[in-house]
Amino acid sequence: MTSAELSELIATQRAFFLTGKTEDFQFRKQQLSCLKNTLLKYQNEIQAALAKDLRKSPEEAYITEFTLIIKEIDYLMRRISWWSKPKIQLPSFATFPGINKIYSQPYGCVLVITPWNFPFQIPLIAVASAISAGNCVILKPSHHAQASEQLLTTIIKEAFPQEQVTVVTGGNELHHSLMAQKYDFIFYTGGATAGRKIAEAAARNLTPVCLELGGKNPCIVDSTAEIDSAAKRIIWGKLINSGQNCLAPDYVLVQADKRQELIEKLCFYMEQFYGNNPVAPDSPLASIVNERHFFRLLNLANGNNPTNGVVITNNPTGQSYNKEALKIKPILLDSPERESPVMQDEIFGPILPIIPYNQLEEAISFIQEKPEPLALYLFSQDKATQKFIIQHLRYGGGCINDTILHAITPHLPFGGTGHSGMGKYHGKAGFDTFSHQKSILSRLGKFDTGLRYPPYKDRAFSIIKRLLK
Repeated sequence: MTSAELSELIATQRAFFLTGKTEDFQFRKQQLSCLKNTLLKYQNEIQAALAKDLRKSPEEAYITEFTLIIKEIDYLMRRISWWSKPKIQLPSFATFPGINKIYSQPYGCVLVITPWNFPFQIPLIAVASAISAGNCVILKPSHHAQASEQLLTTIIKEAFPQEQVTVVTGGNELHHSLMAQKYDFIFYTGGATAGRKIAEAAARNLTPVCLELGGKNPCIVDSTAEIDSAAKRIIWGKLINSGQNCLAPDYVLVQADKRQELIEKLCFYMEQFYGNNPVAPDSPLASIVNERHFFRLLNLANGNNPTNGVVITNNPTGQSYNKEALKIKPILLDSPERESPVMQDEIFGPILPIIPYNQLEEAISFIQEKPEPLALYLFSQDKATQKFIIQHLRYGGGCINDTILHAITPHLPFGGTGHSGMGKYHGKAGFDTFSHQKSILSRLGKFDTGLRYPPYKDRAFSIIKRLLK
């Protein structure tokens, strides 16, 4: 799509938005219902596209993609009418008599850019949030998941008129053209490097943004943790989509006296979940998205690098990778050095470093040396430790004694902080993110004290100061 075609598309969406049709909450509910029905129609095709792009099993596709979208749409549809109503706020002495209200107003034409790792869940939850708030949407999905991209285009065309929601497809050239345009809001999910460029482009037009980025998500396991359930939940969270998940535990900090027990349990659950040949084409372990990422991960896990730690697998004699299926056997790295390659950037794959610590202060210091992560997971039965971690470490969100689950409910806002992003979505947070909160004060009648008007007399000014305290 050329820059001229993009400009024309944006103009078409702005014209549709200015008709006021998208601001009718009944229309919003109708469009969300249409999206839901279209998704139900294409459920089997969605599973097939995910299997083709990422070799996701039907079960994983349903749990981590399809059902989360449907739940989100249902949640939004039940609440749009209430969220869309102006909210009355109590007046202050300075504004009395008057009525204070907050109106939620859609931005207009918004751009949504999403990644390949969850090629239906992430874009469609963002689109549903934008529609619930009354916006028009230009959606740019990742071209790295081509089957999903093509099907997503079909679904959007069937569910929405082009002037309300449109999918644009292409690679880096299209991305540059998109960033040259002016939007009313930009939503981006992906890496921090691209996120910075998008924020810079948005700043040129003073366009507000929501950036959902990633980071090295720590997982702390202390001496009070229930090791069996901790290992089970860590492996589940780590290996969803073969670790290609911005919420996956990126490394585990385990109290030294629990290290060996945790490693044994992690190996046990890796085999229980994915069998003794997880790189088989028909295993439930998802594939790596492409050869570039496949070889990046193999190099990252290279046991010949002495700083990377000792490679541990639950079946050392089995096949460690399958190039044809683009699958890598889950790997534990025991005690990598802080400066090792695997500890520098987000892993985004089935490699899990295990780092022992003696005192909790060591683990906290280790985490604080790195940029703010998107998620943090703590396995501990100690209430004081739980409270301290929640209150004193900066991260987007997380779980106590579990992983991932905080991000799959529309009842909790999801997003990062600092290096891991800005802005929230899911549920009410998504509606608010795609809405401008407009504050309006309406005065009543002609009553006026006259105290605020000059010239200010001593007595009148003293009354003003008392009222404004």
